[in-house]
Amino acid sequence: MDYTVRKITDKEYPMLEDFLYEAIFIPQGAEPPPRSIINNAGLQVYVKDFGKYPDDRCIVAEAGEKIVGAVWVRIMDDYGHVDDKTPSLAISLYKDYRGRGVGTALMLKMLDVLQESGYEKASLAVQKANYAVKMYKKVGFKIIGESDEEYIMVCNLTKQ
Repeated sequence: MDYTVRKITDKEYPMLEDFLYEAIFIPQGAEPPPRSIINNAGLQVYVKDFGKYPDDRCIVAEAGEKIVGAVWVRIMDDYGHVDDKTPSLAISLYKDYRGRGVGTALMLKMLDVLQESGYEKASLAVQKANYAVKMYKKVGFKIIGESDEEYIMVCNLTKQ
């Protein structure tokens, strides 16, 4: 599959709401929540006023003329928050584009962008049952904490 990875444009920021919904992990056999769930304050922290803060960054994957995935970060008090200097990461792909290496390419590019910008680490929260845990580990994330259902993971960006 041919695709390109590039920085998001300002006019594309509204698409992050679509990707936020797509990022919601739905366990096997469970019904998806209503789209209105993204209006929950705990989820809006990922997208509200995106682009207006200095730590907001977003990379997208484009196949043909269609944006098929996005990875974005900001410093926010979200599920993966570890401190006020570490950007928290969200990543999402449309279902038809999962399992093809696009997510890994997006993640690696974002980690490069963050490292070049001087960040020491990046964090995320992920459901333990989510198949993406394997990819996060593959690109360098380590589990630093957990609850019954989620892992908190951090990737060290400083050069060893």
